Amino acid sequence: MRHNRWFAFLAGGALALLVASTPLLAEDKTEEEWKSMKKEAKQQQVDATAGAALDKLLKENPKAKELYNKAYGWAAFDNLKLGFFFSGGGGKGVAVNKKTKKRTYMNMGAAGFGLSFGGKKYQVVFLFQDSQTFNTFVTKGWQAQGNVNATAGAENAGGQTGFVNGLAIYQISGEGLMANVDVSGTKYWKDDDLN
Repeated sequence: MRHNRWFAFLAGGALALLVASTPLLAEDKTEEEWKSMKKEAKQQQVDATAGAALDKLLKENPKAKELYNKAYGWAAFDNLKLGFFFSGGGGKGVAVNKKTKKRTYMNMGAAGFGLSFGGKKYQVVFLFQDSQTFNTFVTKGWQAQGNVNATAGAENAGGQTGFVNGLAIYQISGEGLMANVDVSGTKYWKDDDLN
């Protein structure tokens, strides 16, 4: 019985010491280290979402897979678009150079007027034909001027069959690839906080 009390006393003391020292361990990190950890966590979240969108596209659309194999790079964005007379949207994404694997984290935003109500969550995947198109997108950003009609027959609905001006653009919703890519009024630019 005496051994059980002694063991309980030691275990309790060790636990109390561990609990008391935990805040000290947390305080050992500098503000800069915390910012770096937070940035890395956000990057990982964007990478995971973008990778899942690309995987879904390549699985569902054989023509997109062909274009991806020829592409210089790709980008994917997770978007949320809301509307109530005034529509707006926003999201984050990443552009990836296939050769170097370098990642550039980016923002997207959209605004417009019209009789739109409700919300829509979707992903947009860009495939870039060449280095010039990719580098311009990453360094200068890009602004879509209108809808991109991506219908290419029943077997390829929801996807382009070739690059147009160096780009192939795909939109994916919860139901899968969409026939018309609605990126009108959307602007893409480099995210200074995540790069």
